[in-house]
Amino acid sequence: MDHTVIITLVISAVLTCGMTGVLIPILKKQQMGQNIREEGPESHKSKAGTPSMGGIAIILGTIIASLIGAAVTGSGQMKELFVIIAAFAAFGALGFLDDYLKVIKKENEGLKVKPKFAGQLVISLLLAIYMTAVSEHQTNVMIPFYGQDIDFGFLYIPFIVFTMLAMVNAVNLTDGLDGLAAGTTGIVSITLAIVAVAAGAASSSAFLAAMAGACAGFLVFNKNPAKVFMGDTGSLALGGGLTVAAIVMKMELLLPIAGIIYVLEALSVCMQVGYFKATGGKRIFRMTPLHHHFELGGMHERKVVLMFWCVTLAACAVALGSMWRLF
Repeated sequence: MDHTVIITLVISAVLTCGMTGVLIPILKKQQMGQNIREEGPESHKSKAGTPSMGGIAIILGTIIASLIGAAVTGSGQMKELFVIIAAFAAFGALGFLDDYLKVIKKENEGLKVKPKFAGQLVISLLLAIYMTAVSEHQTNVMIPFYGQDIDFGFLYIPFIVFTMLAMVNAVNLTDGLDGLAAGTTGIVSITLAIVAVAAGAASSSAFLAAMAGACAGFLVFNKNPAKVFMGDTGSLALGGGLTVAAIVMKMELLLPIAGIIYVLEALSVCMQVGYFKATGGKRIFRMTPLHHHFELGGMHERKVVLMFWCVTLAACAVALGSMWRLF
């Protein structure tokens, strides 16, 4: 692996860990604790009041470290890095607004579904239009295993919008157990960073390495039992950053492979809701997203997280194998 990627990852991990440690007592003092859903698992009730919005540290650590990493490499792709950071920060800001309403204003629903979706849609559309009009790759998408680009043409904009909305919300759904979203995203990020280095996508490699480091630094305090949660501030930013970095390097279709856990989490919710409505109240899973199904089956939270991390590692190995032509 490129030494700059490792340096960027370490810088981000140290920065994020330090900022999270500083942020926790501030969040506690401001009584910015997590609200736990009444319909959630009984074992989660004890987590009520745990400081939330720790995603602020993830965002700052990622941005600072990625800029440092890009500066060290002397990358000529700074414009692309700024696009990634802008989208990453925009999704983080949307999540922050949601957390602000839930944690500080004590509005249980947070940001309403329609304005939240509208905000995500606007960010996704702007990115799709930018990639079509400005990016040198335009409407091409790399196909894993095949190893060649395919021009999506007029389908590219709806494809990018769908990919953004699906992945951002899937990562958000994954953030339900201590260390699950941070650990999973850290693994996926470093995998895509390796691919980015091989593909010569310096902007994406710097950003993804920084985000992997930020996840690692945050895990110091977010592993079970968590001392802080990332909130939607963190989960929306991670989903947005991961997806935008993949889009910029034309590796969109690697996301559902490396991020298979995100896909399964989102799919479990869709299946549960659809089956519930179709059968008048019957369920496929004990509870969704999928991680709760295993919890209610008697598996300890730590074991569920470890299992999901292992599945992610295996999926990321497949993702790397699908791009063998680059190595």
